[in-house]
Amino acid sequence: MAFQKAVKGTILVGGGALASVLGLSQFAHYRRKQVNLAYVQAAECVSEPVNREPPSREAQLLSLQNTAEFDILVIGGGATGCGCALDAVTRGLKTALVERDDFSSGTSSRSTKLIHGGVRYLQKAIMKLDIEQYRMVKEALHERANLLEIAPHLSAPLPIMLPVYKWWQLPYYWVGIKLYDLVAGSNCLKSSYVLSKSRALEHFPMLQKDKLVGAIVYYDGQHNDARMNLAIALTAARYGAATANYMEVVSLLKKTDPHTGKERVSGARCKDVLTGQEFDVRAKCVINATGPFTDTVRKMDDKNAAAICQPSAGVHIVMPGYYSPESMGLLDPATSDGRVIFFLPWQKMTIAGTTDTPTDITHHPIPSEEDINFILNEVRNYLSCDVEVRRGDVLAAWSGIRPLVTDPKSADTQSISRNHVVDISESGLITIAGGKWTTYRSMAEDTINAAIKTHNLKAGPSRTVGLFLQGGKDWSPTLYIRLVQDYGLESEVAQHLAATYGDKAFEVAKMASVTGKRWPIVGVRLVSEFPYIEAEVKYGIKEYACTAVDMISRRTRLAFLNVQAAEEALPRIVELMGRELNWDDYKKEEELETARKFLYYEMGYKSRSEQLTDRSEISLLPSDIDRYKKRFHKFDADQKGFITIVDVQRVLESINVQMDENTLHEILNEVDLNKNGQVELNEFLQLMSAIQKGRVSGSRLAILMKTAEENLDRRVPIPVDRSCGGLKLQFGQ
Repeated sequence: MAFQKAVKGTILVGGGALASVLGLSQFAHYRRKQVNLAYVQAAECVSEPVNREPPSREAQLLSLQNTAEFDILVIGGGATGCGCALDAVTRGLKTALVERDDFSSGTSSRSTKLIHGGVRYLQKAIMKLDIEQYRMVKEALHERANLLEIAPHLSAPLPIMLPVYKWWQLPYYWVGIKLYDLVAGSNCLKSSYVLSKSRALEHFPMLQKDKLVGAIVYYDGQHNDARMNLAIALTAARYGAATANYMEVVSLLKKTDPHTGKERVSGARCKDVLTGQEFDVRAKCVINATGPFTDTVRKMDDKNAAAICQPSAGVHIVMPGYYSPESMGLLDPATSDGRVIFFLPWQKMTIAGTTDTPTDITHHPIPSEEDINFILNEVRNYLSCDVEVRRGDVLAAWSGIRPLVTDPKSADTQSISRNHVVDISESGLITIAGGKWTTYRSMAEDTINAAIKTHNLKAGPSRTVGLFLQGGKDWSPTLYIRLVQDYGLESEVAQHLAATYGDKAFEVAKMASVTGKRWPIVGVRLVSEFPYIEAEVKYGIKEYACTAVDMISRRTRLAFLNVQAAEEALPRIVELMGRELNWDDYKKEEELETARKFLYYEMGYKSRSEQLTDRSEISLLPSDIDRYKKRFHKFDADQKGFITIVDVQRVLESINVQMDENTLHEILNEVDLNKNGQVELNEFLQLMSAIQKGRVSGSRLAILMKTAEENLDRRVPIPVDRSCGGLKLQFGQ
């Protein structure tokens, strides 16, 4: 290799609102502290963006086609690839970036949502006297501080509790966490501290109290990973980079170097996935930043290239927000098989993960039931026995593929540190492989430094330290108040827009539809229990969203929060996108089908629905079967053996309850396993059996039928809304 450099960073990442964690006064102190950091000075060297708004995708494609030669062509639109594009373009290099799917469609949107230095890596550095591990942690802690500074709307410090159940562990963990603070130095977010057993339970009341001796709380960062990735891409576009999603590299272009007579990579043949159009994009330097697909591009350059990437799958699950405090995470430092599990509040839900197992490379990783149950079992070990951890409370699940750099013969991916490697092939292809979310910026800097040196490009030093990302520059923790006052948005919606778009939230608010209500004045929600509004669909198209999957997973995060809610929002999202993008009926149906398939396989809907499809799992006592049959027959008055919307409407009308037909369709569809428009007795018994076992929760049909049975004479209204995936009314058998 002409050039190779290994640098160590941190693992995976997170998101939130800074002021809500620190409070306004502490937030102001934190901001002053960050401004004093030397790295902020670097941003002053950068000229203003050349575009007030990112150019349209069509304009970017024209730029890719019509530019004779770029200085840098980046392949890959994840965090590292977009970071490379931003680093290059802000140095004055003519830069292009292509991504075969959507920005952040891979690993970068499927992380733990943490921006952290890596507590466990510091432990390994100390125990093994490993100076490289130590440098990795120190670098990551510097990058953590920078990321919190440049995207304050998308990131925030998060206190994380480490519960201690043995007295000897208290000083052991305390020393380790204090060293973590010490290594951070001036970049320490807030000093760690020890809690007594009683104080720990005050902060985390659902914690397992038996044998608890105390807890240690330390601070790391959390962020909205897909939105952060998108902010990097949009910032690069504003500074002049020609960036395009859904552009697949078909092959690499090469030409003979007149001085050496050797072939050199000189660009790529690209295909627009949406239209099928192909054209060449020429560049002096091509950078391979394709994460798990690193070796695929390397083999385009040299079919005999040795594999340098060993993929590892990390599964996460999302549960209702009541499983964790709003502003306190939990770290399980030693699971039953030696892994580390985080249990964190995120977007008013609770995220738990991750697993770490060898996997095959695929564009569509699927979370396995085995991994989901592993995480649930570990969560049960740390939560009070008063809290029933139910399989049915898993609202979404996903698997992300980490691109670890390792000896391909190694089988134990859990013990591998997350090094990143910059590699230069004989033909000049630069590959950036491995690494982690937190250190994407320093990885990009190393990569562009290598590109400049190898290809004799004329550019100065990196200027991305302290450079605000899209939406961050004029954001403030009180920005949402102006949105409420100026536009008449709900406070929850305004807070969400401010935390998602930063100072660009006003542009979204201007596009918001009038509700027709006294309050809120504008801001029609896509689904009732989440603050996403229809205007975000229109704005998402300006942010290069091309498909319904882009919208439900990366412009909004609905698919990652609740797959059922995402499916309910899909028809309206497709309708709005179709209106903006001139989709015909066939295209709309295609988008609906593709998005539903994505939810079913990649976001855990398959695992969730399978809790109701195994007929051998129906195990009810005879008395329970009789009771549920009587309830079912109150709706199935004709003894058909199934119920339809008409049957439900008839019962509701008898107790003077009105419900629109679309809502009824949604309620029955949750239980209608064979999708024939009716719920059969066997399906209903499967549902009740699954509820008894805790495998299913939040069934609106079950609560509706039970309440109707009890209140046929009392005329009591029946609640059918979800509440964080559960119910507003406790369901009793």
